[in-house]
Amino acid sequence: MNYEILISFVVATAAMAIAPGPDNIYVLMQSITNGRKYGLATVVGLISGCIIHTSLVAFGISAIIKANETLYFIIKLLGALYLLYLAYNVYKSDSKVNLTSETVPKKGLWQLFKQGVIMNVLNPKVSIFFLAFFPGFLFSDTLSTVTQFFVLGLVFMGTSFIIFSCIAILAGYISDYIKSHAGVGRILKWLQIVVFVGIAIFIFLSEK
Repeated sequence: MNYEILISFVVATAAMAIAPGPDNIYVLMQSITNGRKYGLATVVGLISGCIIHTSLVAFGISAIIKANETLYFIIKLLGALYLLYLAYNVYKSDSKVNLTSETVPKKGLWQLFKQGVIMNVLNPKVSIFFLAFFPGFLFSDTLSTVTQFFVLGLVFMGTSFIIFSCIAILAGYISDYIKSHAGVGRILKWLQIVVFVGIAIFIFLSEK
């Protein structure tokens, strides 16, 4: 078992969870507007939805890996290109983190949990991202690929849960800091670009 690969996976996941995106911005706004426990309910819903995407990728990609070396290489290549595409989109986007334009309605804890699950499960981009992200981080020659994908999924969920929960708990401080430091958005923007490009290179160079 290659623990260095797992550590790299955790670092990459944490960097992506920290960088501003629709999910963590939504968690931040729920916490600011309605309180920490509402932000945490959203976090639990979002993370729970990842189970579905992990299962789809685990069983689908594992079968392909076993069946055809060429198809596996094509998946890695497409995954790397997709991550480079995400990096390009981040590069073209505005570096300003907008915390005021989105209206956040008051909802109950159970409603927020369900909404978090639905937001995640019905977003095909999550499965596409997992498809691009996970194959390059297979870490064992003895464990089955299905098991490895589920381990990566659980690590992804656990790491994201910790980061998102910190965002929910520290929402007020984070919001004030972002508003008072104009350069934060630029730093986080380039963090995303570096992470996406780095993972794309890592996945393309990784071996089965």
